[in-house]
Amino acid sequence: MKRTIILISTVLATVLFGTKSFAQEDLVRVFRWYIPEDNQYVNEAEGEFQDGQLINWGWTDKTLMFFAYRNPGPGRVAVYGWENPVTRTHISVCEDEFSDDEMLKTGYTHKHLQFYALTRRGPNTVCVYRWLLPKHHAWITIPEDTDTDVYIKKGYRHKTYQYYGIPRNVDAPIYDQL
Repeated sequence: MKRTIILISTVLATVLFGTKSFAQEDLVRVFRWYIPEDNQYVNEAEGEFQDGQLINWGWTDKTLMFFAYRNPGPGRVAVYGWENPVTRTHISVCEDEFSDDEMLKTGYTHKHLQFYALTRRGPNTVCVYRWLLPKHHAWITIPEDTDTDVYIKKGYRHKTYQYYGIPRNVDAPIYDQL
């Protein structure tokens, strides 16, 4: 009888802890980097490049913006990174936001999957917007909880809804329940 109870308890604990760690492993941090040489910002998902590479390329001011998902799932949209080698601009776009043909015609290349983002607001989510700096044709993607007045003063315009991210703080264990 004791063996049966211990076996059931072990199996139950394994299932519960395994599910929780999978949910955490599915999340990926999304950082914003600043490129002083080009006077623009870039979003990069954790693991796209090594920090040493980005620092070597002159990128600075790494800032955690939000969390997203590594894998597709219900209510998620793929987010792709593109770069324009002529204008030296970078942009993150949702799948089906623009066709690949449109992006290529405007000079963007090097399409790569960055992460999967939520398409609907839910508990513990933050709306993410993209802004354009017309003067340099540079883009910035920022969550709604950011002080947008700073970016308006810098000349950013044309705010566009993108998707929903997951805000995370080290002191907020409730987010681990996603």
